[in-house]
Amino acid sequence: MELIKQNTQSQIIKSLLIIFFGSLALAVSAKIKIPFYPIPMTMQTFVVLFIGISMGYKIALTTIGLYLLEGIIGLPVFSNSPERGVGLVYFTGPTMGYLIGFLSACFLASFVKLDDNYFIIFSKLALSVSTIYILGVLWLGTLIGWDKPIFELGVMPFLLAEIFKIILLTILTKKILKFRKFI
Repeated sequence: MELIKQNTQSQIIKSLLIIFFGSLALAVSAKIKIPFYPIPMTMQTFVVLFIGISMGYKIALTTIGLYLLEGIIGLPVFSNSPERGVGLVYFTGPTMGYLIGFLSACFLASFVKLDDNYFIIFSKLALSVSTIYILGVLWLGTLIGWDKPIFELGVMPFLLAEIFKIILLTILTKKILKFRKFI
């Protein structure tokens, strides 16, 4: 009985560390700008999908939830914060829909399986990341008005970067899933 209790405590500590370091990795990925066309890209969506694939939906949702909570309470974890604000004011700004979409994206990415072929992996990841943009566009349109070119503002500049990240992650996914067995 004592061994089971120690094993459970060990698993809880391990999960908490994974969640903490996952939120830290997401915060770092939001701050690093990589030169890309037509705008610099961050690796945020890559890390969101990576967390979903590598940790499963329970740990992934908790990790993304912690990251969002950190930003809401005022830690400068979001991209363009603190330059463009922090806390709830920043969170409820133009990027809120995208940030909430991180939850659906990591959840859906967690359903990628080792025995999926590369086309299926690419499709699942594309669907996962598309939920970020669907929720982002819905919020952006509501916030700034549907008379604006929402798709051109909120999706088009990011498409090439997203395709690049999805292809890269598709190539790496089988190795990530094999590594997951050791965690």
